[in-house]
Amino acid sequence: MSLYIASLNSGSNGNCYYIGNDCEAVLIDAGLSCRETERRMRRLGLSMDLVKGVFISHEHDDHIRGLEVLSKRYQLPVYITENTLSQGQLTLEGHLVRSFAASEPVSIGSLNVLAFSKTHDAIDPHSFVISAQKEDGTPIHIGVFTDIGNVCDNLTRHFKLCHAAFLEANYDEQLLEEGRYPWPLKNRIRGGKGHLSNHQALELFVRHRPAFMSHLLLAHLSQDNNKPELAQNLFEEAAYGTHVVVASRYGESEVYAIDGTFCGQSGIGAEAEWNASRYTPPAKAAANSKSPAASKTSTTSNTAAASNANETSSNTATNGNLAVTNGDAALTPEKPLGHSMIRRRKKALTTQPKQSPVVQTSLF
Repeated sequence: MSLYIASLNSGSNGNCYYIGNDCEAVLIDAGLSCRETERRMRRLGLSMDLVKGVFISHEHDDHIRGLEVLSKRYQLPVYITENTLSQGQLTLEGHLVRSFAASEPVSIGSLNVLAFSKTHDAIDPHSFVISAQKEDGTPIHIGVFTDIGNVCDNLTRHFKLCHAAFLEANYDEQLLEEGRYPWPLKNRIRGGKGHLSNHQALELFVRHRPAFMSHLLLAHLSQDNNKPELAQNLFEEAAYGTHVVVASRYGESEVYAIDGTFCGQSGIGAEAEWNASRYTPPAKAAANSKSPAASKTSTTSNTAAASNANETSSNTATNGNLAVTNGDAALTPEKPLGHSMIRRRKKALTTQPKQSPVVQTSLF
């Protein structure tokens, strides 16, 4: 059994994330119009018939813009706190409104959705972990961690459990500092109730990544204060086999099948020394320290590897076809895949040799 995840869009222009299995699915936030949500799901081969509810993280417009129409058209229950509903000035059909509370799981068929509080400049903001049990009874956890002002204990504790996560990497510190935003807005972004920087998110990943985290989708990147290739390269240096993807603000991601079988390398832990401004992965640091000659060779090798990785990333980004990724293997079919086709692709993959793991509008 796998959970299938996709970003339909991620950024200040709209946020919506899909998590589901073969029987049911949920959307986290509904920041796209209903029509655009439908269009992107069709391109991915995902059916609205499987979606059994929408969970709302907070009331900013880029998270609720399409909610009223989407809920009404498909008669979708909306899971939202009373404060968020009031602050968002939403008009929803009463029988479709469901309240939730932090740390109280909500069951959606075989899915469980757990909310927990976070720091953000909203009335009652929450992050979510979506879980389902495999056939052997062990769980698969998917985290949706965006619009977060700082890395708190809540976030760290839940991140450690996740087999895949959407993790905010909103801004690069230097680009924000030198950018066009007025100082009050810059300070709002980085002031503890705004968003996570690349290096804040990276430190969480480097320190607390579980060995079984197969996929990390970098989310909610700023259009003005970040660059997708910058975030991608930064996290790939520390990935150790975890598949790192930047969730686009201009389109949907691929559909990723998370089956809980990945085994990579755990993070370095909370106490290990680490400096984000000059981070070098431990394995590379050890290799570079052997000798001057080894250092020179390693530098050349790393440069070539980075070039190849960038070329691969570019080729993938420019290919409009859907690629369904399971662990380290990827396929790019000519047509969108539904869950049944994904299962057939997954079965075919098992015969192939395994690769080595290589209403306030948000302004940002």
